[in-house]
Amino acid sequence: MKVIINNAQELPQKLEQALAFAKAQLMAGRKMQIEVKKSVRSLEANARLHATISDVASQIEWAGKRRDVETWKRLLTAAWLRARGESVELLPALDGHGVDVVFARTSKLTAAECSELCEFIYAWGTERGVRFTCPELEAV
Repeated sequence: MKVIINNAQELPQKLEQALAFAKAQLMAGRKMQIEVKKSVRSLEANARLHATISDVASQIEWAGKRRDVETWKRLLTAAWLRARGESVELLPALDGHGVDVVFARTSKLTAAECSELCEFIYAWGTERGVRFTCPELEAV
């Protein structure tokens, strides 16, 4: 069971529902784990992020060639993190050949962080002539 709480007024009722569910599971002999964390982005936000990155990937070359969406996601996320004053780790490769970058996972972004990353990509791409096809960007 996943409970999403949108405001303080919902808290008592949602907690009561979660506790009732947990109690029933425990009484049935199942162990339970309860985790409280910031909400992650919605499916719509995820779609917006990937549409934005896809637009960049389809229109811009980097280091002399077209890059796939996954590569662009990593490049853009790393640039955004640096713009926020955060770092991206560059570590010696485990096999001793070169270096590897330890990336932040976009799946772990909160809704606000995802929105901020989309805005960063939109601004970066707009400066470079990317035409964005994602209709939600027009409302930004």
